[in-house]
Amino acid sequence: MNILITNDDGIHAEGILALKNALESIGRVFVVAPDRPRSACGHSITLHKPLRAEPVKLADGSIGFASNGTPSDCVSLGLLGVIDEKIDVVVSGINRGPNLGWDLTYSGTVSAAMEGAISGLPSLAISIATYDLEVDYSVAGVIACKLVQMLANQNLPKGTLLNVNVPALPASEIKGVAVTRQGKREYINKLDKRTDPSGRSYYWFGGDAPVDTLTEGTDVKAVSEGWISVTPVHIDLTDYQTISLIESWGLQDIGLIDSGESLNDK
Repeated sequence: MNILITNDDGIHAEGILALKNALESIGRVFVVAPDRPRSACGHSITLHKPLRAEPVKLADGSIGFASNGTPSDCVSLGLLGVIDEKIDVVVSGINRGPNLGWDLTYSGTVSAAMEGAISGLPSLAISIATYDLEVDYSVAGVIACKLVQMLANQNLPKGTLLNVNVPALPASEIKGVAVTRQGKREYINKLDKRTDPSGRSYYWFGGDAPVDTLTEGTDVKAVSEGWISVTPVHIDLTDYQTISLIESWGLQDIGLIDSGESLNDK
């Protein structure tokens, strides 16, 4: 089995090396990752400049490819030519910090797995729920191996990926694995306006810690209670339940020409 791994913490992050070392027990692992941290870049791709993928030596002496692109770019690069072998599974992580609830909107980690799913491959994103500098990635490595083996033998629906979050706890304190749905995590942001030494204004986004809604069955609640959450995520963002509501507004009957005037004339 050939496994492509990437992340958004950068190719020299401890998490991706821990993931590589864990997955090498079940297959051949190829690393294509950003050359620097690209957290919270979302599902962005690079169209306005050339992309590079340079071979670099990792901490264990093996070779990976560092790119100036985003995590999503790295997946495309790996699948479309940087790696000569046919890839079977895409894994993104292990991210330092959770990707729960509405984090998925911003997450480069999850977006890389989405790119794998868009390319038609079984894909998962895996994160550990702590920002501590000293992180034990061993539990996340074990669950990543088990899930990759399952993905290789199960038929995950087309366009679906798995988003996995592991509590920052010793294995003996983790309650188990819970299959969850995406929960609600809100960030109350603020914008600080500051002045540089030249007298020019600049701005800095800040904010308080995220506010979690601990609803039963969600990833947010599961991780807060010591469970590993596994959430199936689909790249189709359509709110199907709201289609009939929008139709009831009468949008279908709106005319583009009204009383001889175009909408641009009003």
